[in-house]
Amino acid sequence: MAVEITTVQGRRQLAEFIDLPFRLHQGTPWVTPLKLERHQFLTRRLNAYFKHGEAEYFLARRDGRVVGRITAQIDFAYNRFHGGRTGMFGFLEFEDDPEILGALLATAEAWLRARGCDQMLGPMDFNLNEEAGVLIEGVELEPLVRQNWHPPYYQRRCEEAGLAKAMDLFSWKLSVDDRASMKPIIEKLAKRCREKYGVEVRKITRRGLRKDLDRFAEVYNSAWSENWGFVPYSKADLDAYALDLQLVYAPEWFMVAECEGETIAMAITVMDGNQMQKRMNGKLIPHGWYDFLSRNRYTDQLRVGFLGVKPEWQHTGVAALLYVEHFEAAARSNLKHGEAGFILETNHAMNSGLEAMNGRVVKKYRVYERAL
Repeated sequence: MAVEITTVQGRRQLAEFIDLPFRLHQGTPWVTPLKLERHQFLTRRLNAYFKHGEAEYFLARRDGRVVGRITAQIDFAYNRFHGGRTGMFGFLEFEDDPEILGALLATAEAWLRARGCDQMLGPMDFNLNEEAGVLIEGVELEPLVRQNWHPPYYQRRCEEAGLAKAMDLFSWKLSVDDRASMKPIIEKLAKRCREKYGVEVRKITRRGLRKDLDRFAEVYNSAWSENWGFVPYSKADLDAYALDLQLVYAPEWFMVAECEGETIAMAITVMDGNQMQKRMNGKLIPHGWYDFLSRNRYTDQLRVGFLGVKPEWQHTGVAALLYVEHFEAAARSNLKHGEAGFILETNHAMNSGLEAMNGRVVKKYRVYERAL
């Protein structure tokens, strides 16, 4: 039977879009998301992305059965910043059949081309700060919160379809036990940063979270602006991010580095919500609410999502100071290990710093591109 591509229309088809990976990845390391959260994330009026972007959702069917899905999207903020006409694709899931993937990609390309795009990047859901890339190494490991998981055939089919590598993203494994093997220069730089420059680290309170996210945006928009794939945060993005972070807030792990009252660096590290979602099995009722409320008792790992330093402070040891703060916080808690990522393969300073802390790359994700 031929593959038929249709646009997602209405709640029933959106539910089919959300349900597909539950069937495709059953019995694998993939961790089930909370379906209610996925519905909210994909609802245009509830997602801040649609303040500066547009998207269409597509389903692939064969003989009436859903066999694949994809989105095509344009982030106008991204194109304004980079001065280009780039479109993206995301939420990619498909059965192991080149005809299915070919039809999905052709549909996304046609949608983007009709809107003036001359390049396609992906997958990313909806941008690089969410789930991004196809997993190409570490398929035997469970994903942490906001990490993709794919079986090995995804990479093979994508590259057979003619998608070219644009960028690889790394996820580094770290443990509190690694501190003993950490290169001594890290501790020395952290100490010098405090003593020579007077830098102090404070923790973000739940009440002050939204205000401090404005400071985070200042750091992010300056520290990451030269990075591949960067897009600045808007006020609407920060409002939504603050609500998301309330669900995984832990006071030890939200850090601000300051010098004479100026915010010069920040780190936002979150508890691994996937350990909670694995127990919830995609549902809040009947027992998922209890797993959510008791998450502090069983969660033992973290994801370092953002750690950035303003450019003028990047050679003063501030990053090392934040690294050491993470080790000290881990020693005081039951959160003893985790992953830092996504780190661009071209971010040599961050990759070198993580290697100096005895970290090791355990997952790699590939973002693809194609000229339209």
